[in-house]
Amino acid sequence: MRIGDLAARAGVSVRSLRYYEEQGLLSSTRSAGGQRHYTESDVERVAFVQRLYAAGLSSRTIIELLPCLDSPSDENSDAAMERMAKERDRLSAHIEELLRTRDALDVLMITAQAHRDARKVCV
Repeated sequence: MRIGDLAARAGVSVRSLRYYEEQGLLSSTRSAGGQRHYTESDVERVAFVQRLYAAGLSSRTIIELLPCLDSPSDENSDAAMERMAKERDRLSAHIEELLRTRDALDVLMITAQAHRDARKVCV
């Protein structure tokens, strides 16, 4: 199928598909005229890539997970699970840092409000 057909079936833009190819997440064959052609299995591959992006993974991380799709095996599945666990740990650490930052901002806001309220009493 051509790129527009894949885009429509997968629910993504043609631009996204071109980006996926640039990143090594998707490949196509080319016609003599240079048009991209995809297989039926590429619809599922694009959906898989979309789910991984939606989970906050980078294209570099997604490339590491593709062997699980391309060559299913216990080894590839274990490697994918380990990589996703590392990403989850990274996200959890980032969330913790964001929570600490939010808490620090809350303290600053309380302090600023108290200072403002104190000024009103003095006037």
